[in-house]
Amino acid sequence: MNPKFTKTEGAAWGKLLDVHSVMMRWLEDMLQTQYQISHGEFEVLLRLSWADGNRRRIRELAETSVLTHSGMSRLVERLVKAGLVRREAAPEDGRGAYAVLTPVGQERLTAAEASNIKLVKERFLSRYNEEELAQMASFWKRFLEDEEQLVNDRIIT
Repeated sequence: MNPKFTKTEGAAWGKLLDVHSVMMRWLEDMLQTQYQISHGEFEVLLRLSWADGNRRRIRELAETSVLTHSGMSRLVERLVKAGLVRREAAPEDGRGAYAVLTPVGQERLTAAEASNIKLVKERFLSRYNEEELAQMASFWKRFLEDEEQLVNDRIIT
């Protein structure tokens, strides 16, 4: 296998990283300025809102992010101090803990989510037509399905 990217591969990968960086800067700035939360905190609030009972184990939150378990614990602690999340002991094992979205956290998330969607639509999605968006979505879906299959294959073997 050639350890170098072809010109096309380098452009595809490099531009994906560039777009991600630009979008994250825009989102981070908007969330910090308007809602006093980081993008990582927003993501945790969002994931909690999707979960049954608006609660998830902190370990599970860490598994769906780039943070370690201890990094996620610190992030959740910041959200607890801000009153956006509360921490609950995990009665099923006595060691773990749940993060639970509070009503104040839900209010902040609802407002931040509306701004997030507006920014993404205006600064990113509006640049593409419906066909291009569908194609883009199919690329990401295929990647995620392939990755999930690789993970499952490793677990089974």
